[in-house]
Amino acid sequence: MKSSIQKFSLVVISLFIIGCNDTNDKSFQQQAMLSVLYAQTATEHKITNIQTFLQASNNLEKALKDKNWTAALEQGDSYQEKPPAIILDVDETVLDNSIFQARSILNGTSYPTGWIDWGMEENAPPVSGVKDFLQKAKKMGIKIFYVTNRVYELEEATLNNLLKEGLPIDSLDDLLMKGENNWGSDKTSRRELIAKDYRILMMFGDQISDFTPLKESSVEIELRHNLVEKYASFWGSKWYMLANPMYGKWEGALYNNVYPDNAEDATKLRLENLIN
Repeated sequence: MKSSIQKFSLVVISLFIIGCNDTNDKSFQQQAMLSVLYAQTATEHKITNIQTFLQASNNLEKALKDKNWTAALEQGDSYQEKPPAIILDVDETVLDNSIFQARSILNGTSYPTGWIDWGMEENAPPVSGVKDFLQKAKKMGIKIFYVTNRVYELEEATLNNLLKEGLPIDSLDDLLMKGENNWGSDKTSRRELIAKDYRILMMFGDQISDFTPLKESSVEIELRHNLVEKYASFWGSKWYMLANPMYGKWEGALYNNVYPDNAEDATKLRLENLIN
């Protein structure tokens, strides 16, 4: 076993060195290999996702009955009699794109290269546990909205992918894309739009910005940590975070939200952030 681990480590280190020496490859994708393998192969990752949706499922009836229950900071007043809804991010929350990440590693490319083509394939599988949860919510009469930063160009393909996997969605109107109606990366305005007509019971995502204004998550590490306590009453009851080790604002925070131009500088900043 030890020999196998040593051999695997040598392979990873070799690939990392190759990536550092290749000045034309700024993707750092080889360094993401273990994260992608974890997302694709770790039983623990699947269990964590299933647990998250089971916990949400167990809270649905309570959220539905309590007319004062809302998960949206944007909800406003006089929402108690509005019909219930839930909001979900798509990527790494509902649909698993680790295949795209794996291809990027194997091809030596990085986002956005190949992303549109991948989306157009309509082949992303569902995240573990999400299908059963959404089908239950649908049966309970809860409206389901998908608020995603996939570009508007991928709207129809995303709809087809969701339907192909048996994930409930009524129409394209329930899929709110980046670039549609001049929406940017901040999802606040889209949540506000939904909150005008619905009482939002729960929200799901893999990034803090799936729940709060984008500016709150685009900050240094310590300020991001403060959000755990600031929104303590939401986590696990109204807000549900899915773990995404492959990418996200958490990585940007390592670089003070300015991504390095090369793997050497990225590695230096990562080492500086290790707690020892």
